[in-house]
Amino acid sequence: MDIRPQYANLKISGGEMQVPPEDLNPRQVIIIKPGERIPVDAIVTQGSSTLDTKALTGESEPRHVKIGSHIYSGSINLSGVLEARVLKASADSTASRIIDMISNADNRRAQTENFAEKFTRYYTPLVTLFGILVMILPPMMFEGAQQGAWIYRGLIVLVAACPCGLLVSVPLAFLGGIGAASRQGVLIKGSNFLEALSKAETFVFDKTGTLTGDSLILEYYMDILGNESQAVLDLAYLNSLYHTGVSNHLDAAILRYQEMPGKDGHFQELEKMHPKLDELPFNHERKFASVLVKGKEKNLLIIKGSVDEVCRRCGFVEYKGNCNVMEEDGLASVHAVVDEMTEDGMKVLAVAYKELGQDYLDTKDEQNFVLLGYLAFFDAPKQTAAAAISKLQKLHVGIRVLTGDQESVAISICRRLGIDTAETLTGAQLENLIDDEAPIKIERTTVFSELSPKQKAQIVQTLQSNGHTVGFLGDGMNDLPAVVESDVGISVDTAAEAVREGADVILLKKDLNVLEEGIKEGRKAFANVSKYIRITASSNFGNIFSIVVASVFLPFFPMTSVQLLLLNLLYDMLCLVLPWDNVDEEICARPLEWSGRTLGRFMRFFGPISSFFDIITFSYLFFVLCPSVCGGSFAALADGGQLRFIAVFQTGWFLESMWTQVLILHLLRTQKVPMLQSRPSRPVMVVTMLGILFFTILTFTPVGTLIGLTALPLSYFGFLVVIVLLYLLFVTLAKGRYLKKYHELL
Repeated sequence: MDIRPQYANLKISGGEMQVPPEDLNPRQVIIIKPGERIPVDAIVTQGSSTLDTKALTGESEPRHVKIGSHIYSGSINLSGVLEARVLKASADSTASRIIDMISNADNRRAQTENFAEKFTRYYTPLVTLFGILVMILPPMMFEGAQQGAWIYRGLIVLVAACPCGLLVSVPLAFLGGIGAASRQGVLIKGSNFLEALSKAETFVFDKTGTLTGDSLILEYYMDILGNESQAVLDLAYLNSLYHTGVSNHLDAAILRYQEMPGKDGHFQELEKMHPKLDELPFNHERKFASVLVKGKEKNLLIIKGSVDEVCRRCGFVEYKGNCNVMEEDGLASVHAVVDEMTEDGMKVLAVAYKELGQDYLDTKDEQNFVLLGYLAFFDAPKQTAAAAISKLQKLHVGIRVLTGDQESVAISICRRLGIDTAETLTGAQLENLIDDEAPIKIERTTVFSELSPKQKAQIVQTLQSNGHTVGFLGDGMNDLPAVVESDVGISVDTAAEAVREGADVILLKKDLNVLEEGIKEGRKAFANVSKYIRITASSNFGNIFSIVVASVFLPFFPMTSVQLLLLNLLYDMLCLVLPWDNVDEEICARPLEWSGRTLGRFMRFFGPISSFFDIITFSYLFFVLCPSVCGGSFAALADGGQLRFIAVFQTGWFLESMWTQVLILHLLRTQKVPMLQSRPSRPVMVVTMLGILFFTILTFTPVGTLIGLTALPLSYFGFLVVIVLLYLLFVTLAKGRYLKKYHELL
């Protein structure tokens, strides 16, 4: 994303000059022409226009600006020529802060990808060293050992030990998961974010636009006792119309009243009668906006915002045209009306005013207002939100809600959605917590309200420091700090451009149900990656040990390099379809965490079983089958007979190794009984069946003869079936013991 222009038009004596935005200083005057981006934050001093602020706010409607309006860097001037006075240097402008925030977001690869690369980086040199030692040590240590033969044995060790598909299969698994998630309406920007999505066990939601609808409805405009009041709506309309800060759903709901039948003329006349003079924009610390307009006799200062903040600045109340001092009992009555509405899930703003003799504003003027009344907005939960929250909870993730709305509104909405509201915390309460209290209180709290954007990010950071992997879902600019700060930032495709850029995951539908699908696809991909790494590593460990034992005791090579490459090819083909393998629902039901430390124990547990049955096969082939087929022991045979002996031996181990290597994957891919309780995907089944069939038939063909394979008697296949069944039985028993001891397989 690049929302910063390359130049600015600096107004100078007699004309203008193009300069880099970085050279601008506060109080200088710039000229913004139609089609140009605003280079820095400024205030309009001449002209009027409309601005495209979608990159900053997500609002599709152009914003009208005129003299006195604040304009923000990154917006695009659509129509008139503007002159504006620079308020902030380029480095402190809105666009720069947004870009810096996004640029600092995590962009690393997945932890498992890094592990695969790291594993390969250390594993390959170790295996290479071991292969070299096999080549040089035996000829040095044993008299009569042939150098050439041991070099070949060393090469065979290297071929057998090479995890050829590791660096390909792991990224491919993540790619498959990203593709599957996209088909569900979830766009994931990288493998690291897919992995983070799979292991996130805490999801934090903004309320407005996420749990509730995109557009609020202004239900009531009323005086302090709850009676409908046109005066409250009129002043609120002027405040929203002239307020030039970042637009929001509340202002949009108020301004939509202009579109009501018969109301357009009324509001146009109101605007003519009360032109804007000055303003103090809304911010999340003040929680209200002040607008000064021209009145009949004196100018009128109108404020609109948080009930508590506005009431705190009011010394008087107005009812039916009469102005009275605000007493404590009157304030209690005011809050009783407001509390009743907020308990029903409405968002309430207060409207107040005061007459002012000057045509400019200062913060010291924001006192002794007359409280006029309230605005009540209905912010209904999305129809699909409750069901989606329930599904997410079944995935064993904790749900937290962070909102800038009033506490009572947040509680009301959360209760309707089935979110625990036993522990709540407001922004003011958060500020008053001492450092030692904050982590404990935040850990216990599920609903946070009346928060600033900074506080949202602070809560995310605290949850992370408490050991949580946090996903944050928001769509407004006030959510951007938390989106960027979280382990996996989530937004929607209709959010502000800056938020979309800063997010790691984009929901293509504004429906939380698609998030559930994205989490499941992430966990599925992660499980398949973990499955592949563990099974491949243990298989390689067993192969190395078997070849070393055979190389020491056999007078010939246990298998040729070509044969080993064929076996590796089949196994890698099988592993390459693992991204599309089925994963047990129980695995996807919980967050998954990768730990490379468990890999070693998995290798040590299952690798030797393979080697044990390889050695049994070696013994049967060398002492039983080969002498029977060739007519004597290896030492007693002539050269031609020895070649036949070697071919039978190599073919026998080729088939046994191929069958066990392929079938063990089916056994270890699930904690359940394979085939009966957990079926693999169709691609895995097809590759398995075709691979076993093809390579078994290969031994009876001329092509097999070319690579040193030969047809074996039927009696061997009886042995093969028995040894494979025994192997699978032993692995099944070992799997049960492993699960009992460690409570997990993959």
